[in-house]
Amino acid sequence: MKKTVFALFAHPDDESFGPSGTIALLAQTHDVYLVCATKGEAGQDYSKTEELLVDKREKELRAAAKILGIKDVFFLGFVDGELKNNNYHAIAEKIEQLANIYKPELFLTYENRGISGHLDHIAISMITSYVFYRLNYVKELHYFCLDEEQRGVSQTYFVYFPAGYLKHEISKRVNVTSVLNIKIAAIKEHKSQIHDFDAILKRLKDKRIEECFIVVKK
Repeated sequence: MKKTVFALFAHPDDESFGPSGTIALLAQTHDVYLVCATKGEAGQDYSKTEELLVDKREKELRAAAKILGIKDVFFLGFVDGELKNNNYHAIAEKIEQLANIYKPELFLTYENRGISGHLDHIAISMITSYVFYRLNYVKELHYFCLDEEQRGVSQTYFVYFPAGYLKHEISKRVNVTSVLNIKIAAIKEHKSQIHDFDAILKRLKDKRIEECFIVVKK
């Protein structure tokens, strides 16, 4: 029987622009479910279609998830940009309800500085940590992070753009070169967010690609 993984993020595209290579590898041996707090409705729309952004981003995420081998996608129904104090316990409760059905052994999310400093990312990281320690059957929590070299790509995305992690702070490095084409294909499904493509694809081509994690075990 396959073990189960929950990948937990704030917005559609967090999974693809983030640890999608690791997700694709996990999906080869695990049942991976993606839990997304919002539908990314507060993002910018770089596509040229008239469809509502919220509908586009849901479709994009479902298409990317299929490419990555994810079994199902669950949207928690919260509003993009509104993952604030009065919602923390409500989000945690919804995550816990899903977890009690599927009994994941592993949680995967962004590290607690939110990769880019995005407050929604930070909120989901914090809430996932809270739920992790509440559920005995979830044995490991993997925080996706960037090392110093990876972080050096961009410094102005948000007002607060945290530094990359030092070598000794990183618990695990996953070589995702073998699934690089899958990672790129998943990224390309997020057409409404196409402004990110050029920089990301330039970074990914012609090199050994690793995704970094801070691992917490019970």
